[in-house]
Amino acid sequence: VQLQASGGGLVQPGGSLRLSCAASGFSLDNHVLVWFRQAPGKGLEGTSCIDGKDGSKLYRDSLKGRLTISRDNFENRVYPQMNSLKPEDTAVYYCATGTGWCTLWPDQVALWGQGTLVTVSS
Repeated sequence: VQLQASGGGLVQPGGSLRLSCAASGFSLDNHVLVWFRQAPGKGLEGTSCIDGKDGSKLYRDSLKGRLTISRDNFENRVYPQMNSLKPEDTAVYYCATGTGWCTLWPDQVALWGQGTLVTVSS
């Protein structure tokens, strides 16, 4: 049972990036999948969530309009697409899962994947 995050890299300001979180050993059908990020020197913050049970989505207010989360049921993956990237989006991005409602709080998820680094710089 694990989560595997991927897709990070170096992106120029204004660019776009699609991350991926693959779940193995369990189905996302009955789980929420949450993305968090931790910028250098800052705390962990939730960015988006998708609920596998009903497809509902939750976004951090400050990222609405630039972030879209989607799910591939067949691949058992979740993809956050980030547009108009800014240097302040530079962070290690983590995916995590839980069985409750969609949340952006790290203490409400149980299983974490490893992080993937996103660097926004020219």
